[in-house]
Amino acid sequence: MKRLITQKLIEWKNKHDRKPLLLVGARQIGKSYSVLDFGKTEYANVVLFNFETSGDLRKIFEKDLNPSRIIRELEGFSGQTITPGKTLIFFDEIQACGNAITSLKYFCEQAPEYHVIGAGSLLGSFLVKDGVSFPVGKADRIVMYPMTFQEYLMEINPNLISIIEESFTSNQPMSLHDTAMQLFREYLFTGGMPKAVLEWKNNAESIMVSAVHQEILSMYYGDMGKYATSTEQVKIRAVFDSLPSQLAKENKKFQYALIGSNARAVHYELGLQWLISAGLVLKCQKTKRGEAALAFYADLNSYKIYMSDIGLFGAKAGIPASSLLSESSLIGSGIRGALSESYVMQELSANSFTPYYWESEGKAEVDFVIQLDDKVIPVEVKSADNVRSKSLSVFVSKFNPEYSIRVSAKNFGFENKIKSVPLYAVWCVKRGD
Repeated sequence: MKRLITQKLIEWKNKHDRKPLLLVGARQIGKSYSVLDFGKTEYANVVLFNFETSGDLRKIFEKDLNPSRIIRELEGFSGQTITPGKTLIFFDEIQACGNAITSLKYFCEQAPEYHVIGAGSLLGSFLVKDGVSFPVGKADRIVMYPMTFQEYLMEINPNLISIIEESFTSNQPMSLHDTAMQLFREYLFTGGMPKAVLEWKNNAESIMVSAVHQEILSMYYGDMGKYATSTEQVKIRAVFDSLPSQLAKENKKFQYALIGSNARAVHYELGLQWLISAGLVLKCQKTKRGEAALAFYADLNSYKIYMSDIGLFGAKAGIPASSLLSESSLIGSGIRGALSESYVMQELSANSFTPYYWESEGKAEVDFVIQLDDKVIPVEVKSADNVRSKSLSVFVSKFNPEYSIRVSAKNFGFENKIKSVPLYAVWCVKRGD
């Protein structure tokens, strides 16, 4: 399956100041496949080392972290020759060997001629839990996400991509709007886990896709036990299980009280941080002002939490496949709104934005605020084609943005300084546009 991460990997390979790379992201999003596919195309050979499957492999990094010795012993372990510049060294599940993570610093300083990529399903949470230091300044880092809707189209209907892009740029209605909306509804169900997308592409049986979702959720729960203490596991699961109810309410600000009657931030914030670091959830903080340098105005005590994959969110919330796939869905507007908002958060994050949200004295709320180069743009999300809202008007009158983006089920358009973007085209919002 083609992934957009491949271009980033090629850019990393061609950097004149290339450093070892850490690829981070949630389990089952396709990290290993993407690295191996990239390596087979761009290198003479790829040597894969999985730290979860071999104790002898981990022992190589126990003696010292001298790159020359390590390379010699890696060749002995794998039976393959490692040639500088021609071989890709792939450390998979690198979180299982803290010394291997630390060794990246020495590869950077003493053996930069070797091309090294490390990836791990729970690398972020492992660093938090065990206190292993990230080799700051000595390793490049790329965050990988589940398949975006654009990547879904690359697999299901690639001919539609350029048509959507042209309408986004021209702000002219697209004749294939209904076709794209149906594909979008399918994506709300499948989400971006490659195994789920492939199952839908090959068989189009919702029960099989749902089985994939449940399998992946079970893996996540298993990882919580594997990489956390029993006490931490309870708190991580409690936070994770509260997400559907957090997003179903009108005020989607994350509230620890929804976890339990006596739940407090001091008890559960480490559980939340574990989920963020593991790539299972995304955090959207509140900004106090809609002006450039949004992080400067961030309210650290107010934030919303979203699952990182819309398909898993629907599965966890127990939303029937038929309700997601049908145009005339019977699910309530609150659930539709939560799904649409979660989807937009995922798309913006995958496009390297750090989305914020804004509210005015609890009376008006703009779902997302992003910084496009030197412009601050409000992004309002509507699940249907009814787009009337006072909140966006309040933001515009207060901060006077160059234009606003309204994401909804409506076709493309531009009127009254509001750019209408259909739900299926959020991936077109990129820096430089």
